[in-house]
Amino acid sequence: MNAILVAVIGMVVFALGYRYYSKFVAERIFRLDPNYVTPSHKYKDGVDFVPTNKFVLWGHHFTSVAGAAPILGPAIAVYWGWLPAFLWVVLGTVFAAGVHDFGTLALSVRNKGQSVGTIADRLIGQRAKMLFLFIILILVLMVNAVFAWVISNLFIKYPASVIPVFIQIPLAVWIGYAVYKRQKKMLIPSLIALAVMYITAIIASQVSWLQVDLVSMMGGEEGAGLFGLGAVSSAFFIWIVILMIYVYIASTLPVWKLLQPRDFINSHQLVVGLGILYLGLIFTNPEITAPAVHAANDVSWFPLLFITIACGAISGFHGLVSSGTSSKQLDKETDARFVGYLGAVGEGILALISILAVVTLFPSAAAFTEAYSSFGAANAGGLGNFVEGASSLAGGIGIPASVATTIVSIIIISFAATTLDSSVRLMRYIIAEIGMEYKMPVLSKTHVATSVAVLSSAALVLIPKGPNGFGSGGYLLWPLFGTANQLLAGISLMLIAVWLKKLGRNYMVALIPMIFLLFMTLIAMFQQVFFEWSMWGTNSNMLLFVFGAIIFVFAVWIILTAFNVLTRGIDRKLPVED
Repeated sequence: MNAILVAVIGMVVFALGYRYYSKFVAERIFRLDPNYVTPSHKYKDGVDFVPTNKFVLWGHHFTSVAGAAPILGPAIAVYWGWLPAFLWVVLGTVFAAGVHDFGTLALSVRNKGQSVGTIADRLIGQRAKMLFLFIILILVLMVNAVFAWVISNLFIKYPASVIPVFIQIPLAVWIGYAVYKRQKKMLIPSLIALAVMYITAIIASQVSWLQVDLVSMMGGEEGAGLFGLGAVSSAFFIWIVILMIYVYIASTLPVWKLLQPRDFINSHQLVVGLGILYLGLIFTNPEITAPAVHAANDVSWFPLLFITIACGAISGFHGLVSSGTSSKQLDKETDARFVGYLGAVGEGILALISILAVVTLFPSAAAFTEAYSSFGAANAGGLGNFVEGASSLAGGIGIPASVATTIVSIIIISFAATTLDSSVRLMRYIIAEIGMEYKMPVLSKTHVATSVAVLSSAALVLIPKGPNGFGSGGYLLWPLFGTANQLLAGISLMLIAVWLKKLGRNYMVALIPMIFLLFMTLIAMFQQVFFEWSMWGTNSNMLLFVFGAIIFVFAVWIILTAFNVLTRGIDRKLPVED
């Protein structure tokens, strides 16, 4: 099968989905009003509520939700063949992710910019709200741990990426002041910043002394390191500490100082990175060597395919960003279609090239099958296979392999870092809200809530030890991330359906993907929690079992409550329509 043909089919479906389906949802279902006063204007505070140009906000929104997940999930899921992964990414993006991301944004804008967890109170009751907030809290905690783990390991594996990534921070702060204090345009400065990053990346990939290799600084892999941990573990620990200090600062600064300008730079990275990879696809014109369908003996695709690919098809975390930060920055309500639905499409495009980069990497189907000999092998090698495959595509337009590898790693790290500090900011909101609910006002203070978020995230990623050694907490939680994430997406779609029904509108656009997603996710989660991770399971893991069981019980409780509201029409106060 020709890879270019598959890419063209995917792009056409994405384009049709945005052009027609999102327009139908915006005009006929959500009925967006260009004159509606959005929370960014009504509650403008210069910190969290900041009216933002839709192109800048799209950059923030997309890079906050992208991270490494739309790359890692598809790179693993091709284990079952490229065709199932392709179909789920394309159809999931158009009919599930687009409605979910767009819908949570529109719902939040009509409810003072509040999160979906808070809105659940008025839609399905206070008890459901608190259970939902706790699920969200656990999920963002896992996101923090997983992405901190990913970034630290990429810094260790690709030391040439360190300086280009960190040089982005002062550049973003400079752009923030230029735009919001001096009323300058953001486009040209952000393009200059991107050029500086990539020039630095090219130089660093060729000049060894510009590569921040902490392992080598400690004597190589056999070095003693700090406190006798070994060089690799010590380097990992140092990067985690640095990342946690960074996200503490980034998540408490006003969004215009760092978050928005850095995310706008990263949105250019998306365009440049995807442009390089898709151009490489055209120039190399590779054949897909992986099988269309791979009959796996150890793990069935049903229902795990729909869990393994979360970001890139549909992701509950997107709803947290839509209702947690993006809704507070939306300038006009009609911008929600561009920011929400097109943000989902952007992630689908990224997931599509992730699939193609991996399935065209191997010289033959036998080589692919050998590399993806088991689901465990797919998990272990997925991200590395993408980096290698993407570098091969980039080489098709004349970019040297070392430079291509550095640029690809920079793109992944930049997106993951954006997700990380947005997630910590969201966690701060949730901790503060729980503190207010349970009459612990100290938790509502910005620096107290942020400290709890950062310290708990650091503890989770550092304390557990497993087959991957010191600091494997983030990796160990990755199997639970998919199911928890998809449960959150299903529940968010249920909230959108309840909201639309109470407004007397057609709620099928949310109900149908909700039923499909919850069905798949609950089956997968039940199997994993009680038949795999429990003490009597095939792969006992008490950390995953405890977290998974709590999320599963809370989710079922919320679903039953919401189903009761949806089907019996229990009288609840309608969401605030400012």
